[in-house]
Amino acid sequence: MQKDNTSTPLTPTGRVRHRRRSNEVVPDVSVANGGNLLVNDSNKYRSMWIRACSSVWMIGGFAFIIYMGHLSITAMIIVIQIFMAKELFNLLRRDHEERHLPGFRLLNWLFFFTAMLFVYGRILSQRLFNTVTSDDFLYQFVNSLIKYHMAICYTLYTAGFVWFIITLKKKRMYKYQFGQYAWTHMIMIIVFTQSSFTVANIFEGIIWFLLPATLIVINDIAAYFFGFFFGRTPLIKLSPKKTWEGFIDASVTTVISAFLLADIMSRYQWLTCPRKDLSSGWLQCDPGPLFKPYSVILPGWVPQWFPWKEFSVFPVQIHALAFGLFASIIAPFGGFFASGFKRAFKIKDFGDSIPGHGGITDRMDCQMVMAVFSYIYHQSFIVPQGISVEMILDQILMNLTFKEQQALYARLKDMLHERLIGQS
Repeated sequence: MQKDNTSTPLTPTGRVRHRRRSNEVVPDVSVANGGNLLVNDSNKYRSMWIRACSSVWMIGGFAFIIYMGHLSITAMIIVIQIFMAKELFNLLRRDHEERHLPGFRLLNWLFFFTAMLFVYGRILSQRLFNTVTSDDFLYQFVNSLIKYHMAICYTLYTAGFVWFIITLKKKRMYKYQFGQYAWTHMIMIIVFTQSSFTVANIFEGIIWFLLPATLIVINDIAAYFFGFFFGRTPLIKLSPKKTWEGFIDASVTTVISAFLLADIMSRYQWLTCPRKDLSSGWLQCDPGPLFKPYSVILPGWVPQWFPWKEFSVFPVQIHALAFGLFASIIAPFGGFFASGFKRAFKIKDFGDSIPGHGGITDRMDCQMVMAVFSYIYHQSFIVPQGISVEMILDQILMNLTFKEQQALYARLKDMLHERLIGQS
């Protein structure tokens, strides 16, 4: 028998010194699913019950916020972004170094809120302008803010940049400070920029936010339950508890749910009408061709016993199938990315704010990927291309003063009057 030559280091007092082990608990793939159903593990039922209770109150609160309207949903997104930033800031933060860097945390948040001001200013400026047009003082004030919006944001960022350079300290602190500087900007790119697309989707119509977000939730729940009861085959090493059975069954469930949910949501103007201002009143609008049903007659080769020969479909339901496919096939890779990220930092969850789910970031990993896809898909395949009357009016209201708008109105009036005389 070969002798083990590995020795255990001793302290000066003669005591055995053990290495500190990582707090990460790496699940054994063979135990998690490899051939055994997760349902046979009795310890999983308690976790499942906690997770289910948390999901119920989250869904209930989410439904109430949706009912409250666009501004409430936007406020929810902002709060989520702040909590996600806090969780991610804490990953690389070291108390020992922070004690020698007073105000360094405040600097990180200055960069973050400057990015928030820039992005939301670009998204909501026209709607803010439409809200205050009836008041002359607010009209002038908001017009000035919009005009100098980029300059204000750049000034704030430059102030933070100069502050960072001035407060650089020696004695092995440079690496930590520049690491935090880069990490802050990565948070702004990965977290804030992606999830900010969600707000743009909200004001185009709540359906463009609610449908993708709901599909992610459905896919996550379906994958959890199908994997729990039927999962045998491991899907990916980054997430040993994920199984092919859960992934495939959840994909089918999500695509079917997308088609059915689009039908239900299309019937409510509160969900389909875009919001042109920042008010909270009830919405009424022409739903547009996407939300007007058309009849589909089944071909003759359909069996005679099939009960439906004709049915109505909303055009948006066809687009919803694309959302369902992306939410079930591509968006889960946001979760896999987060799993690899957590393994790199040797943590189980980003936080513990949601019982049974971990932190806010643990619940938003797939949502961020889905938000970007929803925005790009909506702008590429749904929004009419070219210049519209509304786009021209928006540019006039934002870029021309009141006197310039009056002058434009007078010139258009004269031009149209001359054209009418010429035609007669």
